[in-house]
Amino acid sequence: MFETAELGRTLSREDYKPAAEKLRAELLEAQSALLTADFPVVILINGVDGGGKGDVLNLLCEWMDGRFVTTEAYAPPTEEERERPEFWRFWMWVPPRGRVGIFLGSWYTEPILRHGYGKTSEQEFDAELERANDFERALSADGALVIKLWMHVSRAQQKRHFKKLEANKLTRWRVTKQDWEHHKLYDHLVRVCSRALRQTSTGEAAWTIIESADENFRNISAGTHVLDRIRERLARAKPEKEAPPAPTAANPSTIFDSLDLKQKLERTQYTNELNQLESRLNRLSRKLEAKKRSVIVVFEGMDAAGKGGAIRRITRALDARSYRVIPIAAPTDEERAHHYLWRFWRHIPRRGRFTIYDRSWYGRVLVERVEGFAREAEWRRAYKEINDFEEQLTEHGTIVLKFWLHISAEEQLKRFEERKLTPYKQYKITSEDYRNRNKANPYELASAEMVERTSTEYCPWTLVEANDKLFARIKVLSTLCERLEAELNG
Repeated sequence: MFETAELGRTLSREDYKPAAEKLRAELLEAQSALLTADFPVVILINGVDGGGKGDVLNLLCEWMDGRFVTTEAYAPPTEEERERPEFWRFWMWVPPRGRVGIFLGSWYTEPILRHGYGKTSEQEFDAELERANDFERALSADGALVIKLWMHVSRAQQKRHFKKLEANKLTRWRVTKQDWEHHKLYDHLVRVCSRALRQTSTGEAAWTIIESADENFRNISAGTHVLDRIRERLARAKPEKEAPPAPTAANPSTIFDSLDLKQKLERTQYTNELNQLESRLNRLSRKLEAKKRSVIVVFEGMDAAGKGGAIRRITRALDARSYRVIPIAAPTDEERAHHYLWRFWRHIPRRGRFTIYDRSWYGRVLVERVEGFAREAEWRRAYKEINDFEEQLTEHGTIVLKFWLHISAEEQLKRFEERKLTPYKQYKITSEDYRNRNKANPYELASAEMVERTSTEYCPWTLVEANDKLFARIKVLSTLCERLEAELNG
């Protein structure tokens, strides 16, 4: 795979200077056009030791306008990062639309080293590479331009480079014991890297191998490729936003028909059970830190279904320092500038803590789908993106519970009217709520499909019969306690 990067190509100093000046001006011009574009640029700089990865990063930062470029260098995860899924920090690295993010090392660094040192099997390595592919597909499908550069030198060139750096007291610090360890394993590590590049060089995000023995040739090759990719992407027409028809059916028959909405609890029984469950939840919550676990609770459901009331009964049982409630409304400008999952990744809780979402990432397949805010291709691929997201959470040890609160159309209307008559609840009712009632049919069909396609073995939905608020709150709390006991006491 790397034969064409060991041809010995060079670029003279006389030829390099004018080429670099021209390239710098063109990169700045392309970056200026990018500022108003509807996509970010993600540049990965990976490769063998001694390939000049850091030099290329510094050069691109020098040639481009640094105000609109962010850089990240891969290092062992911090304590904060270890408390969240591995890809949390990579989602946080992704730049907003119109900006450039340059990453020295990436989500490939650790999988390659783990497999290179025999810490993972081939199957585990392949699974890690496929997760990287899924991440890049999600970014690319959302519009991001992903540019992947692999800086390559031969074994002999690597050794000469290390010796040259060590011979100069000003640069010898750049060569570490680990560099020489990797050099001893050069042939093996290159085979591992070759496998990684073959399996992750996709149509959405292909690798470009840069011959790096001659720094002039390397710099111009890397900069030219970045420029060409940005120009190609800028020239591509922006897809028009179509509004697909909302799903409809004359008499929809869905999974919600199986719910017995007549279930009720008497006030006395409710009070007794509530006190017991909140005490039980408090005791369980104090075990999270010791078990190195965290909890995410997702609430979805019809307007006025009682999500807020259920959340308040949970938070009353928790230490206020241990939880956050994230109410999801229309995205902010900052959130719109990123992939739709970005704003949910950023709120992933640390070890020992709860994050409670009042509505969630499921808006992509519900309101955005029904109201036409998302194109059909966007909401259709969201099912897999969401399942992948939740799988990463649960693999990391996060306990995820998802509640759908369901009420009848008659009960919903009754609650709307009650809100209008209750001063401290009037803020909850808007004309939008009544408008959404007119779309009850497509919303129910979209919700049923959502449950069907995202209720997985690792992250199932709990459907809550919510016509009676007391019954719904107890079911939510008892389900939460039972799940935490199973996870923490096992």
